[in-house]
Amino acid sequence: MPDNVLEDLSNIDLMVELELGEREKIEASCSFKHYDEQEQIIDRQSETTDVFFIVQGTVRVVNYSLSGREITLDDLTQGYYFGELAALDGAPRSASVMALSDCLVAAMPQEQFLALLENHSSISLKVMKSLAGIVRASTDRIMDLSTLAANNRVQADLLRLARNHMDDGNRAEISPIPLHSDIASRASTTRETVARVLNDPARRDVVERQKECLVVLDMEILSNMVEKVRGNNPAQFPPSAGSPVVL
Repeated sequence: MPDNVLEDLSNIDLMVELELGEREKIEASCSFKHYDEQEQIIDRQSETTDVFFIVQGTVRVVNYSLSGREITLDDLTQGYYFGELAALDGAPRSASVMALSDCLVAAMPQEQFLALLENHSSISLKVMKSLAGIVRASTDRIMDLSTLAANNRVQADLLRLARNHMDDGNRAEISPIPLHSDIASRASTTRETVARVLNDPARRDVVERQKECLVVLDMEILSNMVEKVRGNNPAQFPPSAGSPVVL
């Protein structure tokens, strides 16, 4: 982690509408902490209620099956926040969060977060929209896990990633190249299945692996592949419905 990373919330999307003086007061109520890569930030079922803001770095939200298999729920980057569910209802954490890279994270006490929502309707609306996005994304994921075969779930995950990395109307460059193990974790399948599925669209000139990125050459074909098995009309490539995962 570079020494020159500032301990402030100026890059946090939820705080951009605050006046400088008010934001500084909120920053003073937070505790800033550096986490090393792979270090645990919060643990599932813990009873902490702080809300966390990612000042620098990337974190991964995960759960684990009884057999110990890791299930990836989301990766969150600089500017996002997590932990708001426990702050809102006081229940234990619903997932674990670990640092995917070296991170600087600000922890805001529950009381301060609730006061922030009470005093700023625009921030409350942002949080509500985020929660609505999570419900929609979760509903889609439940449907995919319940109705799609493993190969189709892999294609759906690839489409979700591509929608977040589009560079024009029908092309996307996913960087860094997603690990097969990460896709397998999100799609609830094996790395071997991921490799096999990714090789299939590659043979059809849909996906091309380059040195530093995975290029989706034809978003329309990939979208049709996914939406056909979902029973939907082909999508027009809207931004991914993925939102910060609440905990």
